Amino acid sequence: MKLIFATNNQHKVDEIQHIIGNTFDVVSLKAAGIDIDIPEPHDTLEENAVEKSSTIYKLTNTDCFSEDTGLEVEALNGEPGVKSARYAGDVKDFNKNIEKLLLKLGNGENRKARFRTVISLIINKEQYLFEGICEGEIIYSPKGTNGFGYDAIFVSSGADKTFAEMTMEEKNVFSHRKKATEKLVLFLNKLNIR
Repeated sequence: MKLIFATNNQHKVDEIQHIIGNTFDVVSLKAAGIDIDIPEPHDTLEENAVEKSSTIYKLTNTDCFSEDTGLEVEALNGEPGVKSARYAGDVKDFNKNIEKLLLKLGNGENRKARFRTVISLIINKEQYLFEGICEGEIIYSPKGTNGFGYDAIFVSSGADKTFAEMTMEEKNVFSHRKKATEKLVLFLNKLNIR
């Protein structure tokens, strides 16, 4: 089964294909010959995920999915949340996003945070949502060079290093994106049985 993944982020494509393995063929927008930047105008991850999958479904009439992920920091009332990719401005610059986040947190003791992923699937003209959450905390300065986004300042509960210090296999033990993707795969496998 081929599914178009409504994203221009190759890191996300690689991560999800790694989780899914050979069960399904994940086709990026680029690989599908679609060159658009889908807006994320909404106030929730759910609405943004639906916006992206709906846009691609209308364009292609092909089964597809999208995801939206946010880092939610308790001491910052859930910021950056839905604005995670553009926290420091309209241009996606994760070094600046990390700088802004660490500056706002300062030396505060409450470092609790969570990554939350919402996947929106459109298959057989029906829409479904799947959520994955990874609890953890924000460290005081970046560590590691793997991963992307806020990985260098996030340590998952039960881990002793940041996502950016982990291999893809290590990260997938804790990953919010893996949890949401596993729910997606389970659902798709059930569909195939019928």
